[in-house]
Amino acid sequence: MAIVRQLLRNKGNQVWTIQPSDSVLDAIRIMAERDIGALVVIEGNQPIGILSERDYTRNVYLKGRTSPGTAVREIMSAPIVSAQLDDTVEACMELMTERRIRHLPIVEYDKLVGLVSIGDLVKSIISEQEHVIEQLQLFIQS
Repeated sequence: MAIVRQLLRNKGNQVWTIQPSDSVLDAIRIMAERDIGALVVIEGNQPIGILSERDYTRNVYLKGRTSPGTAVREIMSAPIVSAQLDDTVEACMELMTERRIRHLPIVEYDKLVGLVSIGDLVKSIISEQEHVIEQLQLFIQS
């Protein structure tokens, strides 16, 4: 069973962040430039929330707000839901499904050390299943 630490070792631990006082327009620009779907909101090195494309569409666009005139803190999802480096991929998948979230910050001692998406978890599970199938095929052939 894979753990998040292994997943991040392969994927990398680059996390894009934003301050709660920054404008939503700044956040959208960063997400577009980096081709990502979410930013972790950081205040004083502490992750306090997450801002996703879903937050934008539901809390800015649909409510008639403006991106330049709205601060990230006004629409971010908080409190933050996170996982630890030693959590299993399956536990993270269960948490994300239960909470209906697509991005999961990874923390260690209250410090942000990575971010995984539902796609990252699915890819990891598929890879692990392919490995098991290969091993079973080798066992059957011998």
